[in-house]
Amino acid sequence: MEVYLHEELVFRDLDVKDADDALGYLAEQLFEKGYVKEKYIVAIKEREKEYPTGLPSTQPAVAIPHANYELVEKTTLAIATLKEPIEFHNMEENAATLPVQIIIMMAIGEPHGQVEMLQKIVGLIQDEPLRQEMVNARNNQELLKLVETAIN
Repeated sequence: MEVYLHEELVFRDLDVKDADDALGYLAEQLFEKGYVKEKYIVAIKEREKEYPTGLPSTQPAVAIPHANYELVEKTTLAIATLKEPIEFHNMEENAATLPVQIIIMMAIGEPHGQVEMLQKIVGLIQDEPLRQEMVNARNNQELLKLVETAIN
């Protein structure tokens, strides 16, 4: 599965107050730029409540929110690094929270695409120096390049 990453969906040093705020902002960007249907914005927040997407790892931790493929117009990823880490619930232990500083929002328009994409993203997640580089990226192009290299 080919992933099309776009600089217009890369957000460095995003300043948000909580997970809900971050999810709303990224989903809104995806919608405004024509990648997802409007319902995606609500769906991604609802899904996060039921199935948290914070991945347990060393810092900086990653969250990988996504919603139903039927709400996606064009497959892509929205990528954000956060100015300050925010709490996301832990995917493996829902009651626990993790300080997340990287969000990779998946907008995958195929039923089986999410699993494939997750496998690509796992490599990135397991690479602590890479995550550190992402957080330290000086501009959106640099951040985009790091992610592209990791998943393609």
